[in-house]
Amino acid sequence: MGQPKALDGMGGYDWDLWRPLLTYGTLFGALLLTFLARNVEELPQQGLPVSLAVTALAAGWMAWWIDLHPAWADRRPLMIVFLAGWLAIGLLLVLCSPLFGIFTWTGYIFVGYAMPGFWQLAGVVPVAAINALSQVGGPQTYADDDGPVIYVTVLAANLLIAGIMTYVSVREDQRSQRRENRIDALAEANAKLAAALQENAGLHAQLLVQAHEAGVLNERQRMAGEIHDVLAQGLTGIVTQLEAAESHPVERDRHLAAAKRLARESLTEARRSVQALRPQQLDEARLPEALDEVVQAWSGLHEVRADLTVTGTVRPMLPEIETTLLRTAQEALANVARHAAAGRVGLTLSYMEDVITLDVRDDGAGFDLATPREITEQGGFGLQAMRERLTRIAGTLEVESEPGAGTAISACVPALAIGGTT
Repeated sequence: MGQPKALDGMGGYDWDLWRPLLTYGTLFGALLLTFLARNVEELPQQGLPVSLAVTALAAGWMAWWIDLHPAWADRRPLMIVFLAGWLAIGLLLVLCSPLFGIFTWTGYIFVGYAMPGFWQLAGVVPVAAINALSQVGGPQTYADDDGPVIYVTVLAANLLIAGIMTYVSVREDQRSQRRENRIDALAEANAKLAAALQENAGLHAQLLVQAHEAGVLNERQRMAGEIHDVLAQGLTGIVTQLEAAESHPVERDRHLAAAKRLARESLTEARRSVQALRPQQLDEARLPEALDEVVQAWSGLHEVRADLTVTGTVRPMLPEIETTLLRTAQEALANVARHAAAGRVGLTLSYMEDVITLDVRDDGAGFDLATPREITEQGGFGLQAMRERLTRIAGTLEVESEPGAGTAISACVPALAIGGTT
């Protein structure tokens, strides 16, 4: 009905129904009592026509401002005009007959229309004054010596009761308003949260797609490294041994036997790589022993002195860590065999608290780091493959080399031990 929120309900009942019944019912009830008591001499009152006229004025005033224009109930300036008119009419009714006090107490209801918050306490005063006047029997009470004292006492009682009730009502209304505001805020927050969750769901799906694509790319890079480390190195060794057999007929049988052995090892490693298993050397030994096996085999194959030094406390690492270091050593040795023409190679495996490093040094031809190395059918993929493999496990690769001064590479990986992080 457009009424102020403080008057939207009363004890759970429909206030749109109860407010008209209370106001119009008490108004016409008071008129009926006035008619029945018209011959009571002790009850001062105006003639019935005057009472009828003022009663009609009161009914018409409420109907025009409240019932016929319900939207005005939320417009404070208009309600202040309505309340002022109602107070004047209420005073006229009490002057017509004190029995109209039955109706004038409803003025407390209309104070809530015109006054916001604790301003209603100010609106209670004139309503209490009119009600007190009706309760003492009208203006003629002032004719008695104690009339003013009685009126002030009754007025004070009205103000006390009405003030307390109004204060409690306003406080309760404010608490209800705060609860509604919190509920509205929670509803808004829930709506934003739902929108955020929906957005996050979309982002999550997008991230899953990106993670899948990244996983596919990473697996392709891993397989490329595996193929290079296993097949390319093996085939290169086989070609080298076959070429040596052609160039040195005297040692032909030895080179052919080495070529056969390399072919068998490469085939075994290729099968293991396809099955995503660890290198063969790591299946039955720790990393230092596996590295030593690789170094000794390489040294015997290429007739180049190669030594392995291990420092620090040896402890088992995650398979990915050990596999990467072993592959890095194999690639480094393969590069030495292909390009360095070295007379000696030294490998150092260092176990430290947070990292493990693998250093490979040779005294071969070296090369200019500033000159880019192109990837061709003859090679050039080795350093890139090592760097990519190390990057996948948060490792790094550093290379130092000069023409005629040999080459040194240093691979550094996190020391992630089996069963925990060291």
